[in-house]
Amino acid sequence: MGWSRILSLAAAAVVLAGCVNMSNPTRLAPGASADEIRQSLGEPTGRYPLAGGAQRLEYARGPFGKQTWMLDVDAEGRLTSATQVLTETQFNAIRAGATADEVLRTIGRPSNVGYVGWHKTQTVWSYRYASPFCQWFQVGLSEAGVVEDTGYGPDPICDDVDKPLHGIFRR
Repeated sequence: MGWSRILSLAAAAVVLAGCVNMSNPTRLAPGASADEIRQSLGEPTGRYPLAGGAQRLEYARGPFGKQTWMLDVDAEGRLTSATQVLTETQFNAIRAGATADEVLRTIGRPSNVGYVGWHKTQTVWSYRYASPFCQWFQVGLSEAGVVEDTGYGPDPICDDVDKPLHGIFRR
């Protein structure tokens, strides 16, 4: 077998692996087993414990992270719910005083992590989401990992209108 054929097969395998992980979680029936979830969606991007031995599985999606699905499974590993959490409703539920763990359990891992202050006194988690205004949601965390503030701001990928992401718009 030639190198070009091997590379073609390897590329096809990568594409197919990506397709498995991009399946729609809403296609899973309530009560689906942990094995069925893994076969359909792949390994989760995060795991968070819930009360009574239940667990929340995070499935972050896409190159710009505009979707994150949280799948709740009971103590036996059976699916109880699937929710797309990168929404303004979920963001607006996050309040000052919440812990970093609570934020992760609610909306998952951030798209970007930054810092504020000369001595990096505040960590800022930024979340891209589907918005017609090209904005992202940001959570400011204290050095102790507690939410100090939240808000919406312009997503930096939208700053340069000459980028191909913006189609026909030019300066």
